[in-house]
Amino acid sequence: MARLPLAEVTAVGYLNPVAVTLGAALLFGERLTAPRVLAVLVALLGALIILRPGVRVVTDGHLAQLCAAMLFAGSYLCAKRLSGLAGAGMIVAMMSLTVTAGLAPFALAVWVPVSAVQLAWLLLTAVFATLGHYAMTRAFAVAPMSVTQPVAFLQLIWAAMLGTLIFGEPVDPFVLLGGTLIIGAISLLTWREAVMQRRGAVPAPRQPETQGL
Repeated sequence: MARLPLAEVTAVGYLNPVAVTLGAALLFGERLTAPRVLAVLVALLGALIILRPGVRVVTDGHLAQLCAAMLFAGSYLCAKRLSGLAGAGMIVAMMSLTVTAGLAPFALAVWVPVSAVQLAWLLLTAVFATLGHYAMTRAFAVAPMSVTQPVAFLQLIWAAMLGTLIFGEPVDPFVLLGGTLIIGAISLLTWREAVMQRRGAVPAPRQPETQGL
């Protein structure tokens, strides 16, 4: 995020739902049908358009965001698994405590004093992040991954607008094109599966078991 435009960070992060879809199929028994595979392939094509390896330099910022997308996918899968074992409030509390404990040594290694204004921004960020994770966990408890993830694609619109209006970042048409491909692929898949579920043609995903993790 410190090295890439905001819209590009968001667009690269769209590999997150692709990894979530594959992980949900492998771990939770959600069906990986031919349309889902096609949507994943189109989404990967969109990611290649955004990154354009061989045409431009793929920086450490791009690699870091790719890693972040995969790690966030892992956290979403854990949250999905835990949603069958505990309430949304408990899951968010566990996440907040473990993240704080896990990151504390790294924060202390580079700690610098913060002003009151910076502290206020950090607190506001924490509030937004906590509320966002709480809403996400509630969604995971009542819907399959293939339904909850496409909603996150609205972030590209907000990221492009905020990046331009607040940070003066130029809009890259390739980023918008790649993001649109990803949005279109997953959104059309979600719409198709919603129609088929209403017709009874798609079985509900297997619910996670209640023991173990």
